[in-house]
Amino acid sequence: MTKIQPQILKGFRDFLPDQMVIRQKVIDILRGVFESYGYEPLETPALEYAETLLGKSGKEAEKLMYLFKDSGGRAVGLRYELTVSLARVMAQYSNLPLPFRRYQMQPVWRAEKPQRGRYREFWQCDVDIIGTTSPLADAEIIEIAYRSLIALGFKKFLIKINSREILFKLLEEAGILQEKQASTLIAIDKLERIGQEGVAKELVAKGLTNQTIAKIFTLINQTKPDETLKQVFRILQLNKVPSEYYQFTPTLVRGLEYYTGPIFESFVYEPKIGSLCGGGRWDKLIGKFTGKDLPATGITVGLERIVDVIKELNLWPDIKPTKTQVLVTIFSPEYLEKSIKVASLLRSRIKVNTELYPDPEAKLDKQLKYADKKGIPWVVIIGPEEVNNNSLTIKDLKNRKQESISQNKLQTYFNQLK
Repeated sequence: MTKIQPQILKGFRDFLPDQMVIRQKVIDILRGVFESYGYEPLETPALEYAETLLGKSGKEAEKLMYLFKDSGGRAVGLRYELTVSLARVMAQYSNLPLPFRRYQMQPVWRAEKPQRGRYREFWQCDVDIIGTTSPLADAEIIEIAYRSLIALGFKKFLIKINSREILFKLLEEAGILQEKQASTLIAIDKLERIGQEGVAKELVAKGLTNQTIAKIFTLINQTKPDETLKQVFRILQLNKVPSEYYQFTPTLVRGLEYYTGPIFESFVYEPKIGSLCGGGRWDKLIGKFTGKDLPATGITVGLERIVDVIKELNLWPDIKPTKTQVLVTIFSPEYLEKSIKVASLLRSRIKVNTELYPDPEAKLDKQLKYADKKGIPWVVIIGPEEVNNNSLTIKDLKNRKQESISQNKLQTYFNQLK
């Protein structure tokens, strides 16, 4: 028999239980923040028709899409991100109440080169509001990003804010033709990474003159927030978002072409891992499906980078590797029934996550080693001595202590630990 090599594709990952504990906690925290602002959950299929995905996010994005024909000969693709699927939903279900607030937490796929913080399959946690052009909506999205990062335990981060309207006005003043605006913005977006000299070289390669390039840099240095962003900043102040956590950044571009107004990204100072959140206003995307524009704004919180930073900075040092709180052992087959009853009591009445060891023949030492290896903090033992005394022995594996308690005090014991 030929052995199959156990392996996964590059850019894809398995998440073992100790990793899933962190991921699930992040999702739970984000869900709580999103719902506190009145956002409702939504899920969409992993596969969309290719025509749904194409012509929305830009040519650079389309190079990274997984597109293929299914067994029925239909042109389909794995979703590249969640916003286009949301736009399709808004066009397909026209009776949804407006403004429509939704959050969505699902995987997306991109055929890009894997590197630190970049994967081919990863989760996005999106929050969007559809149906209003008010700066209140843009400010709310930025505030949600701030509240989310604070709730996750981040202390040092910055939300950079700009507007596509400001950028397009800047390009017009510099005399950039419309067909070169998108590529010029891609170069400007690299200013912090490769510096002014590096951006200038890219712009020369795109056919811009040195005089035009100099004018672009002059205009960038002179650019200030427009009236919409001024309103956004005032609302953030009213909502007590500290000013040290956000700033106007005239070189922020955002890569996707469907953005039309305010745009934003959040970064941590350490480690250097790229943006944790990113989004903006996208007022023209839904109209590609319906022929009638519907305003929208939102942001994506990147689960993968959030988790990577939490682990690297050790933000959650006390998180347990398992959600199981108690292992009920089986001393021997003759005590199986009593162990089953105690495990059931812990789960149903005391509401404690409880495992019952599944092998009545296993030696007690093996069961204790299992609990210790898995990181289960407490073990309950019911042997002949405990049965005779109507008691239970509880081992605290973390502190290496044990005590005997009366069975009728089991609930009191674990309620004190909650």
